[in-house]
Amino acid sequence: MGVVEVEWRDHAAVVTINRPEALNALNADVIRELNSAIDGIRREGIRNLIVTGAGSKAFVAGADIAAMKDLSRQEAKAFARRGQRVLHKLAIFPGVTIAAVDGFALGGGMELAMACDLIIAGGKSRFGQPEVNLGVIPGFGGTQRLERLVGAQRARELILTGRMIKADEAAQLGIALEVTEPGEALNRALELAATIASKGPRAVALAKEAIRVAGELDIEIGLQEEAELFAACFDTEDQTEGMSAFLEKREAQFKGK
Repeated sequence: MGVVEVEWRDHAAVVTINRPEALNALNADVIRELNSAIDGIRREGIRNLIVTGAGSKAFVAGADIAAMKDLSRQEAKAFARRGQRVLHKLAIFPGVTIAAVDGFALGGGMELAMACDLIIAGGKSRFGQPEVNLGVIPGFGGTQRLERLVGAQRARELILTGRMIKADEAAQLGIALEVTEPGEALNRALELAATIASKGPRAVALAKEAIRVAGELDIEIGLQEEAELFAACFDTEDQTEGMSAFLEKREAQFKGK
């Protein structure tokens, strides 16, 4: 059994990140299998795609810190660009993509959700870009997509403080479309997929593309710069300290070096 599972439903393919023991954290295997899953769904001609996480605790709680801790600058840049390419592939998927979030959507998990067209949040969901707590910055598109969703000032506040927000605030800010009862995000996502599947498929694809182009004319330039800056963090002592502290379950002692 892989770390990414695909289930075919009547109106959508449900893609599940299946690492509940690690709170579905993103690592190289997840990124590779997610890429293959998206390609396979497109080949099958499935019009709609829903992303969710296994278990009740997390959608995706972030990238795998243990796997990232000792990356070199060049390795960190390559890791960021791989993740960005897969999430961009999700963003340009011709049908609708919906993130069904129950539990934590932090760091790379929030970036994964924001790459989808719509986000449905279970009532106990939590969102955040806490990378600064680890001495790094978002590297899978968070600096670009969050600004487009909530505006520059609020994006700065959320990214620079690493503040975690509840589902209701995520909806108020326009990050989540709506909030469901805990555990019901996937069912609501399936309902939305069924509604959209009843519309003209070509019109849906063209409308989605028109909206995407309007909001993302320069996103590739921004993503390249984000990857460079993410990688630069891995030349710092703060990155080593931040990730070590996380893995050792202690408070980080940053020195600004």
